[in-house]
Amino acid sequence: MPGVAVITDSTSYLPRGWAAELGIAVVPVQVIVAGQPYDETEDAQAERVAEALSEWQPVTTSRPAPARFSEAFAQAQATGATAIVVATLSSAMSATYESAVLAARDCALQVEVVDTRSIAMGEGFAVVSGARAARDGADAATVAQVIRDRAAVTRTYFYVDTLEYLRRGGRVSSARAAVGQALQVKPLLTVVDGRVEKLEQLRTAGKALARLADLAVEQASGHSSVDVAVQHLASPERAGALADELRTRLPQAQIVLAPVGGVVGAHVGPGMVAVIVSPDVVGGTRLP
Repeated sequence: MPGVAVITDSTSYLPRGWAAELGIAVVPVQVIVAGQPYDETEDAQAERVAEALSEWQPVTTSRPAPARFSEAFAQAQATGATAIVVATLSSAMSATYESAVLAARDCALQVEVVDTRSIAMGEGFAVVSGARAARDGADAATVAQVIRDRAAVTRTYFYVDTLEYLRRGGRVSSARAAVGQALQVKPLLTVVDGRVEKLEQLRTAGKALARLADLAVEQASGHSSVDVAVQHLASPERAGALADELRTRLPQAQIVLAPVGGVVGAHVGPGMVAVIVSPDVVGGTRLP
């Protein structure tokens, strides 16, 4: 792997095969279910988290230790990389970025660490654009800027059945969650500068999911080339129906359907459906 190596964390949730196709190394974030740690790259962890949350078992998350990034850096160097670019989920959501920065200090190669201020495929589309730039011969500074630029134009919207899991993780206030529960509203949320913010609230899940589709179409309009991800936790039917609708309404878009893992799942709970809209402004993410 000569040239610039691209590394990301597991919360980018790239569809199966994408990382291998583009030579992207993935450092796992951990999810801890009833005291048992799982690397998020393990196949069964998302289902285990959804099951545990439904049964009100304790679920927490843990950033990768700097040593996990150091291992990835050493592997990149051993395979011929001359520089490394690391893209992480938002530093406002996790200390994963900090772990990568700490590891970079001890690496013999040039390492650029990018805080995408995003998560899931908001991070993933940016990482893929960076990897394609690296494959085309861009230097580390250019690859890092491509990732920043793609992340900056990407928008993330998501539906949750309840705010309770976000409240437990400190992502929304207890007062806001209590009001939402009392009114039995179905919230739509978004990511603004790396933080989860309330967008709208609707009375039923059906109305919330319909609004999610409309938001995706509104955001994608005007772009001749746009990538859209539909992601979910333990809600394949809802996500599949939304993806099918968007394929009809956005014929110019590449629509990908992929579950999230246990780390995001721990904070949003079963039933979550997200849509990520990423205009293709910096060189494309489509795979051969």
